[in-house]
Order: sequence, then structure tokens, then C-alpha cells
Amino acid sequence: MYADEQDTPRLRAEPDAQPGCDRRGFLAAALVGGALSLPLAGTVVPASAAAVQGRVYTVGKRNTKLNATYPRAEFRGMWVASVLNVDWPSKPGLPVATQKAELRALLDVAVKRRLNTVLLQVRPTADRMWASTLGEPWSRYLTGTQGKDPGYDPLAFAVEEAHKRALGLHAWINPYRVSMGTSLDSLVPTHPARKNPSWTFAYGGKRYYNPGIPAVRKYIISVITDLVKRYDVDGIHFDDYFYPYPVSGVSIPDAATYKTYKGAFTSVADWRRNNVNVFVRDVHQAIHAAKPRVVFGISPFGIWRNRSSSTLGSATSGFEAYTSLYADSRAWVKNNWVDYMLPQLYWNQGFTVADYNVLVDWWAKQVAGTPVKLMIGEATYRVGAGGAWNDKNELSDHLTKTRSVSAVRGQAFYNATSVRANSLNAMGTLAAAHYARPALPLALPGLHATRPNTPVITSAVRTSSGVKLSWKSSASGEKIRYIAIWRWESTGAKMPNIQATGRNLRKVVSRTATSQSWTDTGVVRGKRYWYMIQAVSQTGMDSAKASAIFVKA
Repeated sequence: MYADEQDTPRLRAEPDAQPGCDRRGFLAAALVGGALSLPLAGTVVPASAAAVQGRVYTVGKRNTKLNATYPRAEFRGMWVASVLNVDWPSKPGLPVATQKAELRALLDVAVKRRLNTVLLQVRPTADRMWASTLGEPWSRYLTGTQGKDPGYDPLAFAVEEAHKRALGLHAWINPYRVSMGTSLDSLVPTHPARKNPSWTFAYGGKRYYNPGIPAVRKYIISVITDLVKRYDVDGIHFDDYFYPYPVSGVSIPDAATYKTYKGAFTSVADWRRNNVNVFVRDVHQAIHAAKPRVVFGISPFGIWRNRSSSTLGSATSGFEAYTSLYADSRAWVKNNWVDYMLPQLYWNQGFTVADYNVLVDWWAKQVAGTPVKLMIGEATYRVGAGGAWNDKNELSDHLTKTRSVSAVRGQAFYNATSVRANSLNAMGTLAAAHYARPALPLALPGLHATRPNTPVITSAVRTSSGVKLSWKSSASGEKIRYIAIWRWESTGAKMPNIQATGRNLRKVVSRTATSQSWTDTGVVRGKRYWYMIQAVSQTGMDSAKASAIFVKA
């Protein structure tokens, strides 16, 4: 039996169900032989219960057997950092054409490695990489001068280019960091932090918005909401920065804020955690009120609490986000204040202080029984840095572990520069072992569960370079974000089901028009194949049915 073929009832052939093509038009196309691959003279025609070559079928029954090696859907992300020009733009002040070319090149790296999501930092230091009238200035990392118009809209460009490549685009925002220095005078005069200096404090050589001030939280949420309303982003993403990383012997200067806003709290630590909790909760609510389909996720520091501090903690002995950053990431999961959690597990397997495998298992237990999706943040940048990281298989071994834990639904890699550099061929090794096929975005029915309309194959034409598959999809109903294309070799003796795995997934394309096509150059002349397509929405919901055709290449 060929892959994913099962005994099924005879399927329904629907040549007259194609958009814009009635039965007469279908038969005419078949007779001239230009629109469909029909049985050739001398070939064996399958029995009556088998597939008819060139006929388009509507498929409704689904396979259910999963395959951990070839997941149908999986989060595969790449962080693109803009702060200090870490990844993009490579330096400030580059011409617009160069900035665009650099970003396209990074998106192409994601495609090459069969990733499906880019987390682009668009608000690195209370400045922005999108057009806005809310007061925050253009980022200095674009032009070298804070507030200077870069001459284009980077976020609009990024969204357009990502979606062309069937990549999701999550807008990565640092909520509280105002500046990489302490001086308010370094900010443009119109900067909200300079106009409201009491909203900020200096700490550890940087300046931050004060999370304890309600007006600050409200303002930042307004910035995020404005972005979500005006841009076709797939997600909003926070990293691990909440209250600043501690500096030994230096206290956060928020005593006056605590005195003013402490309410019933008697512990400044609990009050700080509550400030962050309230903010995370309210951001989640605001995003979904603005656009229910936009996902909200956070990538916290990988250790919530050690077991020595709490019986609920992990068997680790490292820095705690709960205690030191006032980031109660476990509470965000348990209260469903995030749609996905992407903890930064930037340690190797067997590391005594923070063992990667131990933390994967711990996080898996935290999301159990919740709708929160769990993905793991991977330290691509550490490859080649010594010790276990000099093993090119370390990262690949991480995925071997996570694929064995059903709660883990994907990964993201920090950072884009290191993914592209492919030190020790670690990313190449990982991709060959674990990303041999594309993967669809994760389904998030809790955000929006409506399925898009089923696309319909209109032709499969044998060409000199392969098979050109064409289809039509509807612009009505739930918006289609992607078209998923499966292909596998078959005798045609058995009818196909909707695929439950990614084993036969060949391509995911962006839905850009009613009529589209794709040429499959991976076929072997003379062999017979099933092609199957489905539509996928922004929230990863697939069409209830699929369209399939049996052809000879």
C-alpha cells in the first residue's frame, strides 16, 4: 500500500463543481486534452472502483494516524532582532532598497529551512518600525536618527513579503524598554517617555517604562492595539524582558510607585508580578477584541522557578524569571492569558543547572489541560560556542526530544543571523532530519474556528518540467491564507483520504488570487500520482474537504 492510502467508500467526482467551469466546459477541456491528464493509449485503466485518471474528486474522509517524523502542522519560527541592528537592518542608515533586500534574504533563509513563521522585532526600544500617529518615533535602528522617516513602511513591507512566501509574521514588541541608555535627552522631544518622564526609571544603564503605573500599561496597550488594527500581522510576540534583569546591589527605583499603587499588596515582589500579570491579561484581551484571529504569545526566560523555591518548580538550579524578572509565566498559562508559550530553553541536554530535557518535560506539564500551545525557543546562536554546543547534532537532538513530547508543537530559533550562518552545519543537519517536509501552521480554533471553503483543482497538466497543478479558490467565507498541496505515488487502486501527516505535503503557497497554479518538478515521468489540495485559514483551520486528482506524470 502506498503512503496514506486506505480503503474508503467510492468518492464523489465533481467535474461540474469547479468554480467558473460548468460540465460542458469541463468535457470540452478533457476532449482537447490540454487541461487534464487523462489515461493515455495503452495504459491500464483502474477498475471501476478505483480512481479515474484526470477526474477531480471531492474528498471528505480523513486519515487519523499521526506521524511524529512528519507532523502535518508545526510552529517553525525564526527571530529577527532589530535592536542594536543584531539581525536587520544590518546597520542603520542603509538605503531603502538595501534594507528591503536584506529582509527578503532573511525571509528566504526561513523558506530554505522550511520554517513557516518569522518573529520580527518592530518595537525594540519604545520606537517603531511602522507608520503610526500615536507619538512614538521611527526607530533609530532604521536610519541612525530616531524619529527620521525611513522612506517606506517596514512592517507593511515585511508582512507583504512574508505572506508572499507563505510565512506567518508575528510582530515582536518589547513593551517596557525605552532606551539602551539612561538619558531622556537622547530621545526626540516628542517621545512619550520624554513628555512623561515620571513614567520611566533608569536602571542598569538603560531606561524603562515603569510597569507599576496604570497609565503606562494603558498607553503601551494602545500602541499594540493600533498596530493590530492596521496591519495584517498573524501574531503579537513578547520576549523575556519585563522588569529589567537584576543588577547586583542595585534596587529598582519604584518605591514611590509602589507607595502610590500598592493597594492591598504588602510585598513589593508580589505587587510587581501582579503589574506584569495584569498587563499580559489586558494585552491578550485587547488583541482579540481588535482582531480575534491574531495570536498572542510570549517567550519567557526558560526557568519559571526551581524546585528548591517551589514544589511546582522544575528540577533546575538556575536564575528564576518569577523571582528576578517578576514574570509569573506559569500563571499566564494557567489563566489562558496567552495563546502560545515559547520558553527560551537555551541550554544543552544534560546541563546540570538547567537540563534542556528536564525543562521540556516541565513546560509540557504546565500546558496540559489548557488551550495554550507550547513551542520551544532554541539557541542557534550558541552553536560552536564550546562544550556540548560544538556538537553539530545538539540542536537536532533537541528536536528528537521535543517530537517525543506530544505537548510540544514546534520551535523557534534565535537568531536569524545564526540560522543563516549555519555554523557546523547544525541547522542543515536539523532540517534534513526533522524538516524534510513543510508544515502547516498550528490550528487555533479557540481564536476562530470557522473553516474556509474548499478549493477545487481545475487541471493537472504534464509539462516538460513536471506537472502543472491548477486550482480555484473562493474569496467568500473565511479568508484563505494558504493552499496546502499534497502529492504521493499511487496505483490509483484505492481512493485517498485527507492527509493527517505532512509526509506527502509538498508545498504550501499563499492564496493570492482566485485562480492559481504550481508546477511540481519532483515527479518522475511515467509514474502515477495523487494530488490533493486544501485551504487553510489564518488561524490554521483547514477546509472541511479536499480536492484531489489522479494523474500520470
